[in-house]
Amino acid sequence: MAEAHAAVAFSFSVTHEGVNVAVNHEALWAVFYSGTASWKRKLHRIQNSFHNGIYPASPMSWLFALTIVLAFGLAGVDVSWGMIKYIQNHVPGINYANDTINFIISSVIFGTILWVAVINFIKFFLRILFNYQNWMYEVRGKKVSLKTKLWVVLVRVLSGRKPKLNSYQASLPKLPVPSVEGTMERYLLSVRPLLDDEKYNRMEKLANEFKEGLGNKLQRYLTLKSWWAANYVSDWWEEYVYLRGRAPIMVNSNFYGIDAVYVKPTDKPLARAGNVIYSMLKFRRLVDREELEPIILNKTVPLCSSQYERQFNTTRIPGTETDKLVQYHDSSHISVYHKGRYFKVYIRSKGRLLMPCEIEYMLQKIVDDDSEPAEGEKELAALTAGERVAWAKARTEYFSKGKNRASLDAIEKAAFCVSLDEDSQDFNLEKPKLLDAYGKAMLHGKGYDRWFDKSFTLVVCSNGRIGFNAEHSWADAPIMAHLWEYAISEDSLHLGYTEDGHCKGTPEQTPPNPIRLEWDIPKPCQTVIDQQLQIAKQLISDVDLHLLVHTAFGKGFIKKCKVSPDAFLQIALQLAYFRSAGKFCLTYESSMTRLFREGRTETVRSCTIKSCDFVKSMAAGTQTGKELIAKFREAAEQHQQGYRDAMTGKGIDRHLFCLYVVSKYLGVGSPFLAEVLSEPWRLSTSQTPHQQTNRIDLVKYPKQICAGGGFGPVADDGYGVSYIVAGEDIIFFHISCKRSCPTTDATRFGAAICKAMADLRNLFESN
Repeated sequence: MAEAHAAVAFSFSVTHEGVNVAVNHEALWAVFYSGTASWKRKLHRIQNSFHNGIYPASPMSWLFALTIVLAFGLAGVDVSWGMIKYIQNHVPGINYANDTINFIISSVIFGTILWVAVINFIKFFLRILFNYQNWMYEVRGKKVSLKTKLWVVLVRVLSGRKPKLNSYQASLPKLPVPSVEGTMERYLLSVRPLLDDEKYNRMEKLANEFKEGLGNKLQRYLTLKSWWAANYVSDWWEEYVYLRGRAPIMVNSNFYGIDAVYVKPTDKPLARAGNVIYSMLKFRRLVDREELEPIILNKTVPLCSSQYERQFNTTRIPGTETDKLVQYHDSSHISVYHKGRYFKVYIRSKGRLLMPCEIEYMLQKIVDDDSEPAEGEKELAALTAGERVAWAKARTEYFSKGKNRASLDAIEKAAFCVSLDEDSQDFNLEKPKLLDAYGKAMLHGKGYDRWFDKSFTLVVCSNGRIGFNAEHSWADAPIMAHLWEYAISEDSLHLGYTEDGHCKGTPEQTPPNPIRLEWDIPKPCQTVIDQQLQIAKQLISDVDLHLLVHTAFGKGFIKKCKVSPDAFLQIALQLAYFRSAGKFCLTYESSMTRLFREGRTETVRSCTIKSCDFVKSMAAGTQTGKELIAKFREAAEQHQQGYRDAMTGKGIDRHLFCLYVVSKYLGVGSPFLAEVLSEPWRLSTSQTPHQQTNRIDLVKYPKQICAGGGFGPVADDGYGVSYIVAGEDIIFFHISCKRSCPTTDATRFGAAICKAMADLRNLFESN
């Protein structure tokens, strides 16, 4: 209770001698620093709103505009076409006896109006320029069209200097709604290699009936929504794909990431935690102040930054019908789980962030605490791993008041969660099972040692290895990858460690003591926790996860083939799947739509007519190497075309998904949409972005290669494959499937991928 007493700023008591007032100066200073920090954040928000409102201009441009107007006016040249005189005569309050003062005030008003008008024109013109997408379709290495060159010049001239994180948001275009006819055409093309003539003709008939009938009605409603909403897809995607799902989010939705496995800066877990937590809090501060630079493709086109907003202080709250995402205004603490106990750990003291060595000091206090978990506390997070309805009911019944409510608030309102694992994880090329276990630990852990509802949980292993588990509804993998890249580079290359592996520096103050969270979990609630844990364990036991480290070649060789690395790997996956299953399948590859405001993802259908033609030709072995390479390049180009279409708003699946949602709102059925949206993705793939920033120079620090991350299987009889082209000579594949399926095996599929990659290399090297 010492922490509770220390939190009271003052107390008083009444005795026969009078009133005694006891003032806790430390608590008063804490209140003062908290208030100061709050006002600083408000001022930063006001400053950022002003900066983004006038961007790409600057306050100095306003002074420049006023100077020009006044200079011409004093020289007798009216650049306002009579507007200044009109302002003098008609705006109330400008009636000073001195005509010069009247003129100056009127000129300032006109100059400000002109300045604002020019800013809005530039923003409007930038939005038009950002709608130009042809640059993406021009092949790299070949002559760029004059139109694209002119476009690049205009964008770079009109774009301001030193943009903040959200400076471009007002200039980003809206995601366009594709035509029904175009989507039907692309859809039929995507399923042609998967259907025989009879099934294809049937699907073509359904598509044509939809196009000529109900599709047009649904399209009108969707177009109306696109005019009103910032993005016609994102809100429905978040609600219906993520938040309304009633199945467990562990394995089925959450994703994970692991360490830069070729280097381990320290074997002291608390020191590693101190550095990484501090780095993540610095990243949060950059996001809050919008000092994080927006990601700009080819130094020209900005990506939407809206997803960063909910990266911290965010949790998913369960509901009986739908969950909701809640972001808290700010958080001055993190939640730490260790040996079945939860702690609230403050991250600020005396008006500043705690330093890494001070965080390490506080975490050491947690480790030194030998108290036992309360009844039901150790496995409490199993509630977040199991079914959503059971968790929602338990939360309402057992965690809505008293100490349970207060402790749950401490977890849900934390900046993020940290799990100090008792197990070690490591990497050894000669022992691949170690990396498999590492991935499983990050994907699901023990089913109760990750708070799966939190935006992300930082996992620190007992030997200093780290990883994370992230909830998916608030953002997509590139946002977490950006944070992860920042944290790892800041940890190893900037903060560093002492010779004995501890955080550098010495505490400049005595950090606040960690607060042990208290629980009063009744027996009925413990029964629910146990039931949810059994569900989680069943899910975990069914996960087959294999992490493949492909070191035969990487991006370097693929670039020599003059092929897109993503297209190369997708064709290799098609070849591997065909050899494993003896057939082709509907293949999902995630692509981003962040060229548009509030854009998230779109599906690239990677199994194409050209890729199937190439794979069949490879399997037949009757064509020459040159003929195979020609077919490979055709397949790669068709894949790239599909990828470009997805990125530029001409995808298939998000459009069909939104049309389906509209049909449900209208209460009308569509056999075509019902069939399309029930098709299983037996091969679900995603490329983890790497080096989104220039913080890590892999030429100088080649061992700082992150191994990426992955996700659980999407289909009962399929594979989930995430890959990261980590360097010139290395590619990581994260392969998942279900053990209960007799036709899938993650390790076997990894071997098939290796064989496919080797065959493709031999094909190019021998021709």
